[in-house]
This record gives sequence, structure tokens and C-alpha cells, in this order.
Amino acid sequence: MGKNMGTLQQITLYIALCGFISPSSAFSWNNCTIRTPLKDIQPKVLCYKMGFFKIPLIPRNTRILDVSFNAFAQIQIGDFNQLSNLQELNISSNKISQIQEGALDNLSNLSHLNLASNRLQGISRGMLHGLTNLLVLRLDYNYIQDIEESAFSTLQNLKVLNLTKNHLYYIEKIKPVLASLFLEELYIGSNHFDAFYSYEMSTKPLALKRLDFSNNPLATFQLTDNVFPTLSHLDLSYCGQNGTMTWNITDKTFFTSVKTLYFMDVHMSGQNAANVIQSFKNFLNKIRLNANVQLNKTNLLLNACSSVLQVVRLSANKIKHLTDHMFDPCSNLTELDLGDNEISQLSPSMFRGFTQLKRLRLQINKLTRITNSFQMLFTLEFIDLSRNCINMLTCDDFANLTQVKTLYLYSNKISIINSCLFKDLKSLEVLNLGTNNLLRIGDAFSNGPHSLLDLQLHFNKLSKIEKYTFRNVSQLNILSLQDNQISIIEDHAFEGLNNLTSLLLSSNKISAKTLTKHYNVFSGMPNLKNLDLYVNGISFTDDQLKYPPFKDLKQLRVLALHSQRRGIGKIPSNLLQGLSSLEMFYAGNTNLAHLSPDTFQSSPQLWFLDLSKNALSEDHSIPTELFHPISKLTTLILSRTQLRSLNFLLNANLSRLSTLKARGNEIDSINKTLIQSLPRLEVLDLEKNTFTCDCTNAFFIDWAKNSNSTQVVYLNKYMCSYPSSLRGMSLSSFNTESCTLNIDFICFLCSTIVVIFTLLSSFIWHFLRFQVVYAYYLFLAFLYDSKKKQNGSTFQYDAFISYNNKDEPWVMEELIPKLEGEQGWRLCLHHRDFEPGRPIIDNIIDGIYSSRKTICLITRNYLKSNWCSSEVQVASFRLFDEQKDVLILVFLEDIPTHQLSLYHRMRKLVKKRTYLRWPKPGEDTKVFWQKLKMALETKEGHKSDHMMKL
Repeated sequence: MGKNMGTLQQITLYIALCGFISPSSAFSWNNCTIRTPLKDIQPKVLCYKMGFFKIPLIPRNTRILDVSFNAFAQIQIGDFNQLSNLQELNISSNKISQIQEGALDNLSNLSHLNLASNRLQGISRGMLHGLTNLLVLRLDYNYIQDIEESAFSTLQNLKVLNLTKNHLYYIEKIKPVLASLFLEELYIGSNHFDAFYSYEMSTKPLALKRLDFSNNPLATFQLTDNVFPTLSHLDLSYCGQNGTMTWNITDKTFFTSVKTLYFMDVHMSGQNAANVIQSFKNFLNKIRLNANVQLNKTNLLLNACSSVLQVVRLSANKIKHLTDHMFDPCSNLTELDLGDNEISQLSPSMFRGFTQLKRLRLQINKLTRITNSFQMLFTLEFIDLSRNCINMLTCDDFANLTQVKTLYLYSNKISIINSCLFKDLKSLEVLNLGTNNLLRIGDAFSNGPHSLLDLQLHFNKLSKIEKYTFRNVSQLNILSLQDNQISIIEDHAFEGLNNLTSLLLSSNKISAKTLTKHYNVFSGMPNLKNLDLYVNGISFTDDQLKYPPFKDLKQLRVLALHSQRRGIGKIPSNLLQGLSSLEMFYAGNTNLAHLSPDTFQSSPQLWFLDLSKNALSEDHSIPTELFHPISKLTTLILSRTQLRSLNFLLNANLSRLSTLKARGNEIDSINKTLIQSLPRLEVLDLEKNTFTCDCTNAFFIDWAKNSNSTQVVYLNKYMCSYPSSLRGMSLSSFNTESCTLNIDFICFLCSTIVVIFTLLSSFIWHFLRFQVVYAYYLFLAFLYDSKKKQNGSTFQYDAFISYNNKDEPWVMEELIPKLEGEQGWRLCLHHRDFEPGRPIIDNIIDGIYSSRKTICLITRNYLKSNWCSSEVQVASFRLFDEQKDVLILVFLEDIPTHQLSLYHRMRKLVKKRTYLRWPKPGEDTKVFWQKLKMALETKEGHKSDHMMKL
């Protein structure tokens, strides 16, 4: 039943999604999410890494679908029904071994299809049928051995096909793909081709522009027809077999269009390699000769270089020495890559032949000095000397390099920079000195370079930034000082950086004292927009600061203070004073326990706030007033903050909030009022909270499933924590129908109950009213009796006299004088002993239970009195409850037994109890008074059944 209900819910949601999607819609269903601007009516749906065994239900207007890294074994007809708008489909990294013919027929608008990393063994005739607009098809990393002849006949617009890493052995197996007449890029590397004969592929010119043969054991390459007239990129890397390869090109003009050749780590002899390269000489613009360790580099260059060759890459060749004339054939190069070799020395003569060289890469070598090796490279614009062992730079190392714009010196052992180093670097814009041994900057930039825009000094050993250190590099846009040991920043340290937009000071030893000791720590940067201060030692104890550190940063947009090592403690109420343009504030992972309501008074433009990984568990840790100055907030991150509730958002007036992330907290319920207080919410992430699976969350569950304006991220991963019987169950599986109240049914039920109650009450009152009244008084007597037993009260009177007011003359003239006057009994009389103002029934009960006996003087008037009836009922209950002789019936008139039936069970009492009768006129009364005295003297524990009628 539960499974069927889940299926029904999926179908219902699918219908809702497919019916209509407004321009501002986002959704959550199954475990998929939608990542697309909400104004886009064709969403991007992400369902990767969800453990699906079949394609889930997808909105019909989806434009991009990613279902990679799941467990699909096959694609069946109907899996993509009604997805005619789909343009990109990623089904890679599954277990697909079969695609039914016609399963993709509905995807007529699909332009990109990724089937990589599956288990396909072949491409059948109808597998790809219907993909008339497909442009890119990835089939790499499968087990494809065969491709049927007409498999690609409908793919007339295909431009890119990747068949890398399959089980193709013969080049003729590739021929069917050429039915796609406009195919431009073909990747068939890492297969098992040991021979290439062009006639087996085609005898007609192909439209291919890029062809990848890499990682094939080619022993023969024969080109007899000009089938590649437009080919511009050819990859023959890692080809060859056992050091031999026959290269037969019947006409050298066949490769005139090839401009780029990848020829890395080929497995062939030097002569065969030379033959290959000769086929492209005078046409190539770019060649990659990386990792050809076994081949002679000079010979390779002699065969490759020409007047048109511009780029040569020789990285990872274990080159140790560069000869003076090694590059003479390549004098027209514009880029030379010698990275990842073993070069330890340079000399100016090595590069003297270059007249147009613009980019020189020497990274990952063993250089310790530069020794003015580049003085003849007047056209140089880019130098990469990173990841060497350079420990010293001299004033002439970059002499004459007036055109250099980018200089990489990171990951060396440089400890000192002299200002003369940059004297000729007039055009330098990017300087990376990160990961060195710099202890101080000093006057290194006192002479410029004046054109510098980006300065990277991260991962050094700087401890202090001195006054006016950077004022002569006033054009800087980015200054990176992170991962140093900076603890002191002098006043006006950044003065003159009028164009600086990003200052990175994270992972240092900056403290609150560093920022607040001086009044002008961050002065001189009027256009700063991004300031990173995370992972430092900033901690505050004061509620307000004397010198707010950011007061001069009027244009700052982003401030990062998260992850302080000892925790920030608190955020002073005026810490952000002056940041009138602040838009993004990061304060996560700072051990923050409370926020002042005035924190953001100076930052009305804030739209992004991250408070994640803090200890905000107290009820008033986040006051509602905190959000009143920042009504433009659109993104709020509260993940892992120990929150128990989000109720502080109820009156926060966050009418523009679109993204709320509060995962990993202790939130147990979300109510309707909270959701309604966030009218523009588009993304809600509450994963890993302690939800209660009961009716308090019924609204949230239904809303999360069916909302067409808010996407509840990974709803199916929300688990129940309470009650214990449901712990571990998915929150979305909780049946909310049991919480739904049907108003019509309730009205019907209520009216039915009222009618039945009215009829029943009338029946009872008409036929059983005496029994009801009797039961009522019995109940009152029971309560009083229980109370008396608990209190252990003693008797105040010997007898309670129950009589009708019309019989009062007999009581006053006969009973009282005899019992009180002559016999000395203490009697309780209602006209004398009842407490004025107290309810009569309370007086009756109190009088009866305060007396050892109750004497009922029965006459016809007595039987007609309601109060007398009450007294008899209470006395009879005491009789039944205590099982003692506490009731004495005295008949002052002769009353037939049948006339007692209507009077409160009097007949039953007379039948079960002995009673006394007042003598008729003229009869002696002495016996009566003697019997009454005996009845009063009888112990309560004795039965009175021995008494005789008189």
C-alpha cells in the first residue's frame, strides 16, 4: 500500500509539473534538483549520483537533464516520452548495456548526448534514430566493437563524435559514422587500431577538422586519397608499435591544412618519427613533442621547424641541457614550452635566434639563477619560471624586457627582492611571487613597476606590512597576501592603492588589535570591493569599537571574516560602520553565539549573508530586528548553526529572500506562517535536520512536494527523527492525509451528535429522570464520602432529621423535646443548623455525614419534596457505601407501599429496611420513643434487621 501511495504521489506531482510551469518556477521531486535561473521556462534538471535504476519522472519542458552516475542498465521506449524540448542529455557513468531501438525517437531537439562510461557493445541501426539535430555525441569508455552500417544515417547535423577507449580493431568499423556528412571532430584514440588505410574509411573528401588517433598501436599509416582536405588538428600521440611504424603518404599536399600536430611519446624510431613530421613541414603552426624522451630533440626540431611554425611544446622530455644552436631552425617561434624538464642553467646565447618569441615556459625545472638569459628577447610578453629552485634575482635578470606583461616566479626559494629588479619591466601587469621565502617587502616596489595590475605574494613568510609599501604600484587591481605570517599592518600601509579592487589577507596572524590599533589601517583604497580576512586570529570582546576598521571602505562589496582560528567571539555593533555598499558578508565558522540587532545598520545593500557553522542555539541568538535594515537580502546561509527553529524569520520582513540554506540543524518543524512570510523563496535546503513526522509538518510536506515556486532541495533525503517508531523514515513518505480535516464531514458529524443527544436527553428525562437525579446525588455523596474518609472526621451530631417543612410542628412539639430534652441526643435540623449562604445540597451532605444516623420523617408531603428526596438519596448512598445501620425510617402517616414506587426508590428501602410507625391517635407513644431510642443507640456496625415494625 505504501509503495502504491508513493507511486501515486509521483504521478500526481508529475502531472502538476507537466501541466504548466510559470517563468518563475522551481521544483523538488524524488532526489533531483533544478539548477537554472527561475526566469528560464526550460529548466536544467540534475539527478546525478542518486542511485536510480530507471529514468525518473521529468518535467516535460526540461532543457538540460543530467542523470549520470546512477545504476541504469538499459534505456527503454517511453523513458523520455514528452521530453521533446530536451537539448542536452547526460547519461554517462551508468551500467547501460542496451538502448532499445526507438527509445530516443522523441528527442528531436537534442543537440548534446553523453553516453560515456557505460557498457554498450555496439551501435545498432535504430538506437540513435530520431536524433536529427544532434551535434555532439559521446560514446567514449564503452565496450563498442561494432557499428551497424546505417546507425548514423539520421544524424545529419552531427559535428563531434567521441569513440575513445572502446574495443574497435579495424578502421573500416568507423566508416558508418561518416554518414554524418558534417562531422568535424572525430576522437578514436585508445582503441586497438594497428593499421590505418584511408580507403577503408573513405575515398571521398571528409569534412573533418579534428582527428584523434592517440594511444593506438599503429604499425601502418597509409593515406592514398585526399580524404582530409579541411583537417586542421591531428593527434598521433602515444602511437606506434615496437618502435616501428610505416608512414606512407602518397602526396605531401594531403596535409596542407593541418596546423596543429600532437606528437607526444610516440613509440617509433627516430627515422620514422622524422618521416611523420616531414609530412607536415611548412604547414604546421603548432606542434607538441612532449614526453618524447627516447628521440633526439634537435633532429625533431630540424624536421618540424619552418617559417610558419609558431608554437613548440617540449615539456616532460627530461632535457638537461640546451645547446646554443638548438633552436636555430625555429627562429620564428612565438611560444616555446620547455617546462617539466631537468634544465639547470641558462645563457643568453641559447635564445638569441628568436626574434618574435612572446611566450617562454620554463616551469618545473632545476634553475637556481637566471643570469640575464633573456636580454635578447625583446618581444617577450610572458615568462613562466615557476616551480624551480631560484634563490636569488639580480638587477639585470630581466633587463631589456620592456614588453613583458606576465612574470611567474612562484614556488621558488626567493628571499629578497630589490627594487632595481623591475627597472626595465615597464609593461608588467601580472607578477606572481607566491610560495617563496620572502621575509619582508621593504622598498621592493619603490620604483614600480607602475603598470602592475595583479601582485601575488601569497605563501611567503611576511610578518609585517609597512607604511606606504605599495604606493608606487598605484595601478594594482588585485593584491594577494594570504598565507603569510602577517600580524602587524602599519597605519597607511595600503595608501596610494586608488585602483585596488581585491585585497586578500586570509590565513595570516591578524588580530583585532591589528585592525583597531590605528584609525587608518585600510585607508587609501577608495575603490576596494573585495576584502578577505578569513582564517586569522580576529576576536572581539567589546560591544562597540573605538576605531571601526572599515570606515573608509565605502565601495566594499564583499567582506569575508569566516573561520577565525579562536572564534570571533562577538561582532561589535559598529564593526561594519562605513560599509554602505556591502553586498556579501561571510561570518561562518567563527564560534559566534549572538548577533546584535544593530550589526547591519550601516549595510542596507546586503543581499548575501553566511552565518553557517556557528553556535546559535539560544532563542535570541539571532534577533528578528537583525534583518530589518537589510530588506534586500536574497541569500541566507544558516547551515550547522544548532538552530532549533526558524521562527525568528517570521517578522524579519525578508520579502526578497530567494535562497535559504539551513541544513544540519535541529529544526523539527516548519509551519505555514513561516513559509508565507517568505513570498519569494525559490531554493530551500533543510537536509539533515531532526524533523518530526506528525501532523505539525503536514503543511510543509504537502507544500514541499507540490510548490511550483520553491525548490526544496533533496526533499527525499529528509529523515524523520521523531517519533522513535518512525525514525529513519523519509519525511516525504509520511501520510499527511490522516491530518486532513474534512469540514463538511465534521459539520455533519456535529449536527448528528446534537440531534442524537437531544433525543436521548428527552427520552432519559421523560422515562428515567428519577434515576438520573438519584445517580447525581449518589455521585455528590460519593465525592463527599471520599473526602471525609481522607480527613478522618468525627461525628458532630447523633442524628440528622430529614423532614418536610409542613411537618415542622410535630418536630418542634414532639421530636425535639423528647430526643434532645429528655434523652439528650444532639440533632441536626436544617432550619437551625444549616450554614446560611451555602448551597443547600452542600448543607444536606455535610449534615448527613456529620451525624451518626439519619432519621427520615416520612409523610405524603415529604414524598413530594425535592429536597427531602435529595436527603433520602444521600443517606441511602451512605447506607450502601458504609454497610452500617445509619438510616432510620419513621412513618408519621399510613402510606400504601404501591404509592412509594415513584418516590426515589422508597419502596426498595422499605422492603429492605425495618422502620418505625408513629402510633395512631389514642395509642400509647412510649413504645415508639423506646424503639427510636434503641435505634439511635444501635452501633453503626450492627445490622438493624432485628427491629420490629410498630
